[in-house]
Amino acid sequence: MTFTKDKSREMHATTVLLVRRNGETVMASDGQVTLGDTIVKHTASKVKRVGRGDVVVGFAGGAADGLALFTRFEGKLEEFQGNLERAVIELAKDWRTDRVLRQLQAMMIIAGKDKCFLMSGNGDLIQPDEDGAIAIGSGANYALASARALMRHTELPTREIVEASMHIAAEICIYTNDHFTIEEL
Repeated sequence: MTFTKDKSREMHATTVLLVRRNGETVMASDGQVTLGDTIVKHTASKVKRVGRGDVVVGFAGGAADGLALFTRFEGKLEEFQGNLERAVIELAKDWRTDRVLRQLQAMMIIAGKDKCFLMSGNGDLIQPDEDGAIAIGSGANYALASARALMRHTELPTREIVEASMHIAAEICIYTNDHFTIEEL
């Protein structure tokens, strides 16, 4: 998926995939960082734990923008004493109204044990289905299609679905590699 606010600022991102199944939540990202048409890093970590380790955040887009949003979210989570939903809503409000934040080119998936959210580059906030998958970044559609097919037609454990889906995305998307960071809740 390529996301942009206008065509002159088009950018490519990574792949982050979240799968929730049978009470398990697993999120993964690839490790590739690109500048233009050059790979500059293979082992970046774009999925991180926050709070007391009970929240996982994955981001795609500009590295600095993603880290800025991650740091902002971490502050919101602390400000609202670990209340995930309140922290996410307040960050989305800030993202929509703050002139500087509106310029950031990134997306995030935020997951706790019971809820998860997708935050878009416009400050949109989406809560996906309870048992399902959601993905962001250049390889999102490949990873998401694979995860949905595996969820519907296999009994594989959640982590194996995520790993297989990320491998498929890495085989197709030139902005996605097969060095994964995986976190489970």
